[in-house]
Amino acid sequence: MKIMANRLDRGFERYQEELESKALEVLRSGWYVLGKEVESFEREFASHVGARYCVGLASGLDALWLAFRVLGIGKGDEVIVQANTYIASVMGITINGATPVFVEPDQYFNMDVDKIEEKITAKTKAILVVHLYGQASRMDKVVDLCRKYKLRLVEDCAQSHDSCFQGKATGTFGDIGCFSFYPSKNLGAFGDAGAIVTNDEKLAADMRMYRNYGSEKRYYNKVVGANSRLDELQAGLLRVRLSHMEELTAERKKLGERYLRELRNEEITLPGIAEGCDHVWHQFVIRCNRREELIQYLAEREIGTIIHYPIPPHLSEAYGYLGYQKGAYPITERYADTVLSIPMYNGMTEEEQSFVIEALNGF
Repeated sequence: MKIMANRLDRGFERYQEELESKALEVLRSGWYVLGKEVESFEREFASHVGARYCVGLASGLDALWLAFRVLGIGKGDEVIVQANTYIASVMGITINGATPVFVEPDQYFNMDVDKIEEKITAKTKAILVVHLYGQASRMDKVVDLCRKYKLRLVEDCAQSHDSCFQGKATGTFGDIGCFSFYPSKNLGAFGDAGAIVTNDEKLAADMRMYRNYGSEKRYYNKVVGANSRLDELQAGLLRVRLSHMEELTAERKKLGERYLRELRNEEITLPGIAEGCDHVWHQFVIRCNRREELIQYLAEREIGTIIHYPIPPHLSEAYGYLGYQKGAYPITERYADTVLSIPMYNGMTEEEQSFVIEALNGF
């Protein structure tokens, strides 16, 4: 039995008729950019997460760098972010000329909120919280710190669609919540797509201006903006999937709970869930000190895996100019050397999951 780390075809096949019908509807409409599908998706997604405004964008990375742009954060400013995140989170900061200040993760892979305050300086302008792998971060202390030091709060929710902290949706705690709808996400499009959510009317208006060449009125450009518009086709397809999010999220939670319940191997450390934090299992990430052996063992049984992520941003070639050396963030680096994502996707069968569980327990 061949089992991929992730499968996108199952997600399409389940709602194939609805998706194909919507695609044809958009194609036949004759309107393909910033039309009724984008407006409807923005309204529906804002309502879904409990925010006042949503602005559709071309990608999750655009959501991040444009968030800091509209907040006026740039050269000379510092932004606190966890060290073990995907590099796009950090790019959102540095594209604007600001400096990332890294914080080690906690045992749940999210930012250790108890280590944030010691990193705050006179140059700190914002905190970027990443809800990694689908688990909500502990937001109460982060919000308190932002109020205490008058900092902006941006949330990277690329992996946390439908995840909540103490019943409140990720993306709605700070100034701006940034979402990716890359095809592999829990709410995935059929190409690149993203969005921000906010409760601030001016931030939403500024984001709409920046995404469209810095123009509020056609051919009248107020600022140097970007071409970052969620297109009509992707918005329409996202609307179909959004209408099924409750069942899609419930399915992932069921898969995650079964892994936690049935995986039993002293060589493998299972992920934990922090008190008050929801987990929607964008990835099911285990840890193993014999990771390369485990990858090979599973590959021999045709079970796919992915490492999220093998090189921490502070050690990447792209950020060599920051001057960090190996050992700068030992917890992050230990995670990078031991984490492994095992198969997790909507449409995974009971038989497939049983096969994965049996293989892992036998390692």
